[in-house]
Amino acid sequence: MNPHRQRLEAALRGEILDRPPVALWRHFPVDDQNPERLAAATLHWQSVYGWDLVKVTPASSFCLKDWGAQDAWEGFAEGNRRYTKRVVATPEDWAKLKVLDADSPQLAAQLKCLRLLRERLPASEPLIQTIFSPMSQAKNLAGGERLILHLRQHPELLQRGLEIIAETTRRFIKAAIETGIDGVFYAVQHAQAGLLTEAEFAAFGRAYDLPVLDSARPLWFNMAHLHGENVYFNAVADYPVQVLNWHDRDTAPNLAEGQKRFPGIACGGLRRETLALGTPEQIRAEMENALAQTGGKRFLLGTGCVTEIIAPHGNLETVVNI
Repeated sequence: MNPHRQRLEAALRGEILDRPPVALWRHFPVDDQNPERLAAATLHWQSVYGWDLVKVTPASSFCLKDWGAQDAWEGFAEGNRRYTKRVVATPEDWAKLKVLDADSPQLAAQLKCLRLLRERLPASEPLIQTIFSPMSQAKNLAGGERLILHLRQHPELLQRGLEIIAETTRRFIKAAIETGIDGVFYAVQHAQAGLLTEAEFAAFGRAYDLPVLDSARPLWFNMAHLHGENVYFNAVADYPVQVLNWHDRDTAPNLAEGQKRFPGIACGGLRRETLALGTPEQIRAEMENALAQTGGKRFLLGTGCVTEIIAPHGNLETVVNI
């Protein structure tokens, strides 16, 4: 018996099978520009380490290129790409976006990647697809500073754009469900005090997140990722997901407090800088601390964000051997 799914199901019940589940994920630059190569790279990552879930990490532009966005690989340790062409320059450009169907070329390519992965992975290895929130997508369409300016100076036009992005995202999720995925990894990037007020996040983030996440309700293992520091944790703690992932080593709340405020599985415990630059001994210390905070229950060992592509093999092996 392959226990990957069983470990996650036990964690959802507040139980431990043989150990808490473990999962790390990373970008696959260059490979992520082709569905077959991204599937192959993801399968290789899984075959080497045997994570308890497989999180598919395409470039953030996968959902934006059909609108005309362009990006380039320039060697960032995180594995992400730099945007070289934005789509939104003026506030009026938001309303010019068109709702995309899931058969648009770039979205269809990602669906192909998911089908390949589901065909080649055992059913016991859960598969989740990265979905960027409408605000996260809007940031990459316009650029971070321009997005905030439009939010505060032309809110109605931005909200029209967010409606279009949200409907496109809902259509993609519905098509992704048909490929056999087990959940989505929903990336929220603007629930941060350094970016928006709580009221602004409620109006421009949460208001669009909830309808999008409603499309993923048929799935059994959805995870929300709360990105950044000084986060509005309570603003997403009631999102309809089974798992909440945040930078618990870098911002409040810690794992113990987070579990009091979120009823599902808390995912974290490892600082990604420790994985990339630290030693196995430092990693073991973080794991032991995370287990002490949670008792190993309702807990998925991971990082606050993607694993950097420079993380040494020995450090990753240390995580596997929790």
